[in-house]
Amino acid sequence: MRYISLPFQEVRRLPFYLAMEEYVARCLDEPEAFFLWQVEPSVIYGRNQVEENEVNLDYCREHDIQVYRRKSGGGCVYADMDNLMLSYVTKEEQVGFAFNRFVNMVLLVLRKMGIEATGTSHNDIMIGQRKVCGTACRKTATRCIVHSTLLYDTNMEHMLQAITPSREKLQKKGIESVRQRITLLKDHTPLTLEEVKTLIRETLCQGERMLTADDISRIQSTVESEKIKV
Repeated sequence: MRYISLPFQEVRRLPFYLAMEEYVARCLDEPEAFFLWQVEPSVIYGRNQVEENEVNLDYCREHDIQVYRRKSGGGCVYADMDNLMLSYVTKEEQVGFAFNRFVNMVLLVLRKMGIEATGTSHNDIMIGQRKVCGTACRKTATRCIVHSTLLYDTNMEHMLQAITPSREKLQKKGIESVRQRITLLKDHTPLTLEEVKTLIRETLCQGERMLTADDISRIQSTVESEKIKV
């Protein structure tokens, strides 16, 4: 599997990376491709979710947290520069197999870190009884795109305030609060975030494909043409 790189270190807004996933799936002839990315504080919710039910919009506006809808399903997540976004693009035609392949790749990395983790039937990754990584998938005409948020660290106050899961959802899961549902990877490993990024890439990828200026221009054109909400 090849790692897809950008030619310079620059943090872009989340719509660029979602468009980059689509571009890799549509335009690059790679059986499997993978890349990591990070964003400034953002809330991302699934295609079937109602924004007002999942996101505290007033809080997000007050604290300059960007809000986006993605094309894949799944739940609402908060992301910032202290956690990692993982994108996996595969020719696998079955969504279930793509999910399984991706979850097993993340579990392999965690095992290399000495962490005992498990996958769930909802394609979450758990350390003990707490979630450290959630996933979502989108099926295109020729590819599956699986993406996830790996919680290395995060601004817990933003996470707790920006996302508003219903009380019924929390009670159904038998949980008092969002804080009790998750765990942070930094609490289970001495590795820094940069060291975790290096380990993920070295474990999962062989070789690299650097995007060209033309590739980046075409990705940016997709963002602008689709008028992705910012």
